[in-house]
Amino acid sequence: MLVTDLAKAAIYPWTCPNGLRPRSRRRLGRSYGAKQPTENDEDMTKILAATLFVATLGLFLSLVPHARAQCNDVPGPKVDWTGCEKEKLILRGRDLSGAMLPRVDLSKSDLTQARLEGATMTGSVLDRARLWEADLRKADMTKVQASRADFKAADLRDTDLTKSEMPRAKVAGASLQNANLEKAQLGRADFSDADLSGANIRFANISRTKFGGARVSGADFTGAYTYLMRIEGVDLSSAK
Repeated sequence: MLVTDLAKAAIYPWTCPNGLRPRSRRRLGRSYGAKQPTENDEDMTKILAATLFVATLGLFLSLVPHARAQCNDVPGPKVDWTGCEKEKLILRGRDLSGAMLPRVDLSKSDLTQARLEGATMTGSVLDRARLWEADLRKADMTKVQASRADFKAADLRDTDLTKSEMPRAKVAGASLQNANLEKAQLGRADFSDADLSGANIRFANISRTKFGGARVSGADFTGAYTYLMRIEGVDLSSAK
């Protein structure tokens, strides 16, 4: 009712409810010839009231933080922590398979042996995080930031790391069969003894990256920036 009354007041000041009537009501009536609202006027008032209500509701919803309550959910399969701040957490061995973790800040967190199979981690921050032996199979890690992160012996098979930023990351001994590293920033990263069989490394920056002892059968290095890449003991005969 209040919205409707305000809408009427905006069009017809003489119809204001008690408490909203202008002091010059009588003067307005005498000076400009006040008239009673018609049926069309009432319809216009309702339309204006509905518009005002929708606009107010939209403004209110835009000011409400995005699902802040979900950031307090306990870690578990398919948990939704979208956009949450979760840095420096201890998540050793936790099951986060299928979790929604886009744009989550997990920097400096311990995810040793955590299960993240099929998790959505697009744009997440993993700077200096520890992911030893973590299960990241088929995870969506597009555009993830993982500077100096440690993926030692992690399972990254079929993982999408397109356009990820992993400078100086430690990926030694990790499994990356058929992983997608296209256009990734991998400068000075360490892939020693990693399995990159069938991996897509097209147009990636692998300057000064260590691949000593890595398996790269069927890996595609087309267009990759390979300045001072370290490939001691690597068999490139079947790589592209």
